Amino acid sequence: AGRGQIPLPAHLCFQKQVCDDIGRRLTVLEDAWVQGKLSAPVRKRMSLLVQELQQQHWDAADEIHRSLMVDHVNEVSQWLVGVKRLIAETRSLPALEPAVVTDGSAEAGPGQEEPQGQERGCGL
Repeated sequence: AGRGQIPLPAHLCFQKQVCDDIGRRLTVLEDAWVQGKLSAPVRKRMSLLVQELQQQHWDAADEIHRSLMVDHVNEVSQWLVGVKRLIAETRSLPALEPAVVTDGSAEAGPGQEEPQGQERGCGL
């Protein structure tokens, strides 16, 4: 509570904690990437994992996650749990249209914006 806020229901507090933890771990990943601390094989696999997530290929993303943990455990151990949780959380979201790269000819017109409120409050 405090500062006049209404307390969140327990399941939303838990959800916020999960999202905060994912965010912290992804920040560690981002910092390592930007600082050039990740090996080429890890960067390549993470790029592939992102593509699989964007296409909602949850099993393929999970398989890449597992291969990273097995083959590069020392390099990925600080942040890969966040990736695993991100896969699990996005898999459980209501199905959305897969992210597709277009040539711009199919841009959304008025009233065709993405549905709101499906981010679970943490920007996923």
